Amino acid sequence: MIQKTRILNKNSSQPREGAYILYWMQAAQRIHYNHAFALALKEAQERQLPLVVYFGLMDGFPEANLRSYTFLLEGLLEVKKTLEKMHIPFVVVHNRPSEGALTLSKRAALLITDRGYLKIEKSFREDIKDLVSCPFYQVETNVVVPVDVVSQKEEYAAATIRRKIEKLLPEYLLPMEEPKATLPVYEGPLDVTPMAFDHLEDILSSLSLDASVPSVSHFFKGGRKEGLQHLETFLTQRYEDFSERRNDPAGTFSSNLSPYLHFGQISPLEVYFKLPKENSENKRVFLDEMIIRRELAMNFVERNPQYESFSSVTGFPRETLLTHEKDPRPYVYTLEELEKGLTHDPYWNAAQKEMLLTGKMHGYMRMYWGKKVMEWTESLEEAYAHLVYLNNRYSLDGRDPNGYAGIAWCFGKHDRPWKERPIFGKVRYMNDKGLARKFKIKDYVEKIQQLEEQEGLTWIK
Repeated sequence: MIQKTRILNKNSSQPREGAYILYWMQAAQRIHYNHAFALALKEAQERQLPLVVYFGLMDGFPEANLRSYTFLLEGLLEVKKTLEKMHIPFVVVHNRPSEGALTLSKRAALLITDRGYLKIEKSFREDIKDLVSCPFYQVETNVVVPVDVVSQKEEYAAATIRRKIEKLLPEYLLPMEEPKATLPVYEGPLDVTPMAFDHLEDILSSLSLDASVPSVSHFFKGGRKEGLQHLETFLTQRYEDFSERRNDPAGTFSSNLSPYLHFGQISPLEVYFKLPKENSENKRVFLDEMIIRRELAMNFVERNPQYESFSSVTGFPRETLLTHEKDPRPYVYTLEELEKGLTHDPYWNAAQKEMLLTGKMHGYMRMYWGKKVMEWTESLEEAYAHLVYLNNRYSLDGRDPNGYAGIAWCFGKHDRPWKERPIFGKVRYMNDKGLARKFKIKDYVEKIQQLEEQEGLTWIK
């Protein structure tokens, strides 16, 4: 079932005849549990038209590099294989995504796309919404409850959005059928030049991209199948201890799903239906992270256009931090020192190097990591910019609403006031003594040191 509240008509074009239904894949890079693809499939079946799936692959996507492009392409190559089995063409064009969508829409009866929340994703849709001559639908599928249904304002904290989402969940926690279709195959002109899209290395070599950050496919390979394998490992080996030990960086208790959710290679709805049916504290905590806090992050970037900078932090956190901005810093580090993990703090260095080496950082350490950059940088704007740069450059789940909300949280966003202290004011403080008290943090440092010896960091200049 595709709820009407997931669908937004992006233009006023009247229904018309066409050669095919066009699905413009953007943020939802999958076929399963994809409401946008499901609607396109339904429309094609009802009209007995072919379905064409399009993806625009551009050079130099902002802040992306070889690491992120590799993960993206691994997932798209899997999408192609899935569509081939359904006899549906997957047209990948080397251009700005909106350009190919506009050209292909000229022969389409209907254009359907999914919904991303970042500025650049919005810009692609805005590029052409008034130029497309066929009806143009946007379908929201990367969240459980559509962002605009949950709230029309920026939410203050997880507590305020939790009540709203929980009331709506019964309406939206609905399973989806396996995508199946018997459609006519489109064999006519496309008016675009599709890329040769078969071999990963060939595709990468055809792109102009930043190759200075290497792939981490031996840790995290892109694609729905890989995401489901990580989920299976989590459920069979880590789930029973998740609520108690998820914050322990010395252990291995995370689901590792964030990169797959970021690229839309796996749906939060599909993950939900693979969880054990019985309610438990593990399930409650996991769903709070995957639904409540993740969709709070979507609300943040949708409602706060300053999400990329310290300007997004308002209210008491902004006031208290600015009051203490000139407080003496115990240490001050340059971006280069931070990037290479060259601080006095072995725990912080280990967290930074985990991200450099694997493309991912333990969630609890990411909070500590962000807090310390704020403490070790003289300007709040500069500290925020450093964190955005580092997270977006090296994390597979960077350039994501969750990442921006997580950085803002380090500056007090979505949090409550705490005891006032230097530098932090009334914003929550974290220190190395807390890590040592709660966890076997030296085991975490040793684990990352061993990883560095195996992998090496000679590539970082």
